[in-house]
Amino acid sequence: MTNTPTKQANNPLHGITLEVIMVALVSHFGWAELSARIPVRCFSNDPSIASSLKFLRKTPWARDKVENLYRQVIS
Repeated sequence: MTNTPTKQANNPLHGITLEVIMVALVSHFGWAELSARIPVRCFSNDPSIASSLKFLRKTPWARDKVENLYRQVIS
């Protein structure tokens, strides 16, 4: 059996929820800048954390972009 903590030792997102990531990005950039950096409708048309989470959970490519942007912000 694989030891989970060792497996995630180098993952900077381990233990950070998608909601925490979104709140941090919106606080850092605002919705307008976030939608310019990652052009998806849920960031530009009537944006909310809830609608963004729903979209990102269903759309792996968009979630990857959000997570990569968050990694850049925290580094």
